[in-house]
Amino acid sequence: MNSKRETLKWGIIGCGDVTEVKSGPAFQKTEHSELVAVMRRSAEKAENYAKRHHVPKWYSDADKLINDPEINAIYVATPPGTHAEYAIKAMQAGKPVYVEKPMATNFAECQKMLKVSKETGMPLNVAYYRRTLPAYLKVKELIEAGTLGDILTVSITLHKAAEESDKNPETNQNWRVDPKIAGGGLFYDLASHQLDYLDFLFGPVTNTTGLACNQAGFYPAEDTVSAIFTFKNGVIGTGNWCFVVDKSAEQDKIEITGTKGKVSLPCFIPGDVELTTVKGTEHFSFENPENISHNLVKNVVQSLRGEVECVSTGESAARTNKVLEEIVKNYYK
Repeated sequence: MNSKRETLKWGIIGCGDVTEVKSGPAFQKTEHSELVAVMRRSAEKAENYAKRHHVPKWYSDADKLINDPEINAIYVATPPGTHAEYAIKAMQAGKPVYVEKPMATNFAECQKMLKVSKETGMPLNVAYYRRTLPAYLKVKELIEAGTLGDILTVSITLHKAAEESDKNPETNQNWRVDPKIAGGGLFYDLASHQLDYLDFLFGPVTNTTGLACNQAGFYPAEDTVSAIFTFKNGVIGTGNWCFVVDKSAEQDKIEITGTKGKVSLPCFIPGDVELTTVKGTEHFSFENPENISHNLVKNVVQSLRGEVECVSTGESAARTNKVLEEIVKNYYK
């Protein structure tokens, strides 16, 4: 799909919460892009979404949306447990796919998706939108300009309090802490963004060692994770994630240290990029688009029209899945 005149006519499979503000409206706001159909298993909820967002068609059957001849591109926004199934069906129907993150529940599913993409010639891109947000691009710019000198280390700290809905495993309805649906726990849902961003900055991870455990017993997935990893370019990384701390102990920071200084930024809470060098400390503030995926959706549309290359592909996203899996593999033995 590389005609400069072609309009991308999208169908969304799984029009749940993530599509309400983060992503769905971006398909309507982007040039050469239209949102023409949505699907949800509940026909009532699908119709409600379509009416509220002024989408012409709605379905309760994914196969019917995939085979709608008007649709020429598909966004899979279901939980990860069905990403591979729907993405493969869409590509086999001759339609490029944009998939929510993480790409799938495991690396093997990612490999199957990539195989079908290659066999069909259908592009496969993944919703790691931080690759297009201004704060994250500023950090990349500082690194590439040599402001930090040679990069030595990067560290991730993410400590969050448990949600009330997670504290009773018998009544918990949060799919994000069900490994059968999510691949892992909140580590898969949130750390995937952070690890993908580091892949964007430094390239592939070459070695990974991790420890994972469940300390609070609220749900079957891991709730505490530590990892050490190294990148192809020699940068050493560490990560520490815990999703059951007290509210007073919450932290959210990525810190990158080089021979001439360091830079840090939060990943999930609003905050500045902070640069420290011999000159002192500087703060850089940025605003995100109203629909936080908008910049990446625009990039995907432009790539499908042959105008640019997509910054978040199935190949890069699969690498992130592989790292996630390596870190927690002993927990799921």
